[in-house]
Amino acid sequence: MKAKRIFLIVLDSFGIGAMPDAAAFGDEGSNTLAAVAGTGRLHVPNMAKLGLFHIDGTEAAARLMEDFGEKVRMDRADGTYARLAEASKGKDTTTGHWEIAGLVSEKPMPVFPDGFPPEVIEPFMKATGRGVLCNRPYSGTQVIRDYGVEHMETGNLIVYTSADSVFQIAAHESVVPPETLYEYCKEARKILTGPYAVGRVIARPFEGTSPKNFRRTSRRHDFSLRPPGETMLDLLSVYGLDVIGVGKISDIFAGRGLTQSFRTTDNIDGMDKTSMIARMDFTGLCFVNLVDFDMLYGHRNDAAGYADALSAFDWWLGGFITRMRKDDILMITADHGCDPSTPSTDHSREYVPLLICGDRIEKGRNLGTWSSFAAVSEIILNYFFRRNEW
Repeated sequence: MKAKRIFLIVLDSFGIGAMPDAAAFGDEGSNTLAAVAGTGRLHVPNMAKLGLFHIDGTEAAARLMEDFGEKVRMDRADGTYARLAEASKGKDTTTGHWEIAGLVSEKPMPVFPDGFPPEVIEPFMKATGRGVLCNRPYSGTQVIRDYGVEHMETGNLIVYTSADSVFQIAAHESVVPPETLYEYCKEARKILTGPYAVGRVIARPFEGTSPKNFRRTSRRHDFSLRPPGETMLDLLSVYGLDVIGVGKISDIFAGRGLTQSFRTTDNIDGMDKTSMIARMDFTGLCFVNLVDFDMLYGHRNDAAGYADALSAFDWWLGGFITRMRKDDILMITADHGCDPSTPSTDHSREYVPLLICGDRIEKGRNLGTWSSFAAVSEIILNYFFRRNEW
């Protein structure tokens, strides 16, 4: 059998329009794609060629692009394309990626809009030997400005959450070295079970000398719940295929099902590592997460920065496609939205795109709207196990 390789790239938070139930999540009218298209800075000719603006529901974004002189709709796209709805009860990174891998979360993960209860905080303080500051929903950049000095003076840990199912711990690297912070996160992960089983415990190291120059470093690390069921990654690896994770894929799946993993510092590093893996000989899946869209731009309501980051990805994409091997397949999707134009800085309940290209892929095929992100795993597993042709 010829080596089959699929490169699956998740543009973290790249939603393309509110789902019908978005109002129930406080996200009515959200549209990440339209928000960045409206900046006049978005230039994505390669994704447009693959069919991004042929996808159902992207007409408004296409008109915005054309208002700025960008021709984004061709007679026929170069790829196959679809719009995916989320079936899971959530809009966070963990449930989104799990669903992409075939595991739908029927119940939402717990959130803590009033902070974590004593049943969580007290054993956490006992396990770490440190006190806790904040303990409520907060912006990740603002929380270190407001509590960073007190943290450095007392050694107490900054614990905070968000609208997502997360327990985040911020600490200055000179007070708590990152490796120690990771150990504290592991202790929190042990405590956060049952009704307190948040999707992720996140280490948020920072540096700087004052609130004016405090900044988070690249040594973030996520500690996720283990997936409660079998995923595409498990099936591929069990049958001897390579499953290579890039970025925070290993964190999201608690390392399960991966045969190799590469951590990244930012989008550029993620794209560089994906290019490196494309030069390797392997058979199976390369699963990539590019997190900057969400972490640096969506959550900070920076629509212009988001547009620039998508444009940079698209420029890289053009070169990557030309270097794909004859039997390679590329799939591009997302895990949720994070509309940078709304008052909220949280994730948004949106449809996500699916773009597929390669020599085996039919050009100009619209797969319509699918009812689950799990369509991605269905397509991938079908390709590897059921058919020799796409």
